[in-house]
Amino acid sequence: MADMSPIFRRRPAPGDRLVTLVRKPGCHLCDDAQAVVEKVCGDLGVPWEQKDITQDPGLHEQYWEQIPVVLVDGRQHTFWRVDEGRLRRELTG
Repeated sequence: MADMSPIFRRRPAPGDRLVTLVRKPGCHLCDDAQAVVEKVCGDLGVPWEQKDITQDPGLHEQYWEQIPVVLVDGRQHTFWRVDEGRLRRELTG
């Protein structure tokens, strides 16, 4: 399917996506990012989760300079500031 023309590839429905917010306690940018993620995911019916970078050495190693980080389906979408329109477009295709 990787060789298939983009015309024939189907994007997953919003409910089949997963948004992950990588954050840490006491981070005001993380709080701002969470508000955007909650709004967009709530509007679209997309499940989301948050992970604490201080509790996961792998996430800490990978993202410690970039938090908050938003992943969509396990792939990095953005970091620091979350743009509501950009996240919405990513999730709706």
